[in-house]
Amino acid sequence: MENLLKNLESLRERVKKTAELLRLEGMRSELQGLERQMQEPQFWQDQNKAKQISRQAAELREEIKKWDDLGKKIRDLEALVALAQKEEKTGTKLDDTLVSELVGRFKELEGEFDKLEFLVLFNDKYDVSNAVLTVHAGTGGTDAQDWAQMLERMYLRFCESKKWSAEALERSVGGEAGIKSVTLKITGRWAYGYLKSEAGVHRLVRISPFDAEKMRHTSFALVEVVPELPETAAVEIKDEDLRVDVYRSSGAGGQSVNTTDSAVRIVHAPTGITVTCQNERSQQQNKETALKILKAKLFQLEEQKRFAAEAALRGETLAPEWGNQARSYVMQPYKMVKDHRTDYETQGVESVLDGKLEEFMESYLRWRKRTTHNA
Repeated sequence: MENLLKNLESLRERVKKTAELLRLEGMRSELQGLERQMQEPQFWQDQNKAKQISRQAAELREEIKKWDDLGKKIRDLEALVALAQKEEKTGTKLDDTLVSELVGRFKELEGEFDKLEFLVLFNDKYDVSNAVLTVHAGTGGTDAQDWAQMLERMYLRFCESKKWSAEALERSVGGEAGIKSVTLKITGRWAYGYLKSEAGVHRLVRISPFDAEKMRHTSFALVEVVPELPETAAVEIKDEDLRVDVYRSSGAGGQSVNTTDSAVRIVHAPTGITVTCQNERSQQQNKETALKILKAKLFQLEEQKRFAAEAALRGETLAPEWGNQARSYVMQPYKMVKDHRTDYETQGVESVLDGKLEEFMESYLRWRKRTTHNA
């Protein structure tokens, strides 16, 4: 019992230090501020803003509750172990079932802490933000377009598991099957922190369902991920650098397809970055959303330049994440998903394509933190 009590004390200290790193008290203050806003008489006058604040408050409340609940469980278990230790010191032999149960509870609490400690890996400025994720079909024709749609489904399933909302801002359907591209706005706490690991080229090897001869095909898709930036983010966009096109969106039908000439395409001439949005109710809303995405992409481009410059000063060469092969999904002649940056791999291709991505994301974040620290 003495060792178990020491382990619990150690776990309590680790929880305390991690909570400090995550600025848990700052989260409490932030939640109080949001709750004060929610109590104001005019709170629901702007329903979109009210919903956003309510969602932020709910996410903060849930995160704080997880840490508070873990702390209480540790204290409760410490009290039980202390009582058992007193019994043991009086010469009473403890029941093996009781000892096993106490040790089992400790291991459960360690597991809970490990999941929460994962948040420490989110140390970039906008990790807590919503994300905008775009999938582009690459080389491989119909197979590549089908692969792009499979990736979209994978990310939607992952979002469901995190209880995040995902909205398609733009979708370009394929000819025979699949999609040419899709842009998803993903709303949820730490969405960008998790999803930034997905940026890069994703490669699929399988027997093509579109090949009458059942030959093995390799398909590629590019995934781009940017954070949703706050209005205060300092990114300058000159009007003269923009070309704005309005067009009628195309789609396979259904209530979500925009049927008016309100879809917007914005091209940033200096960089060649193109952003489209077709899901909002009006042309102006589509333009505003497209500008937000463009702002995030330009911000990320500047960040990449800054990292490259810092690496050059250290005498290093950093390959850009865009265009780098992120992950391979092999379904024939064997089954394996492998991340080429971290070397993490699994044979569970189906579960990964069904949205089970956290192991890959965690290994990426740990690898990124390790390589950044070593640099």
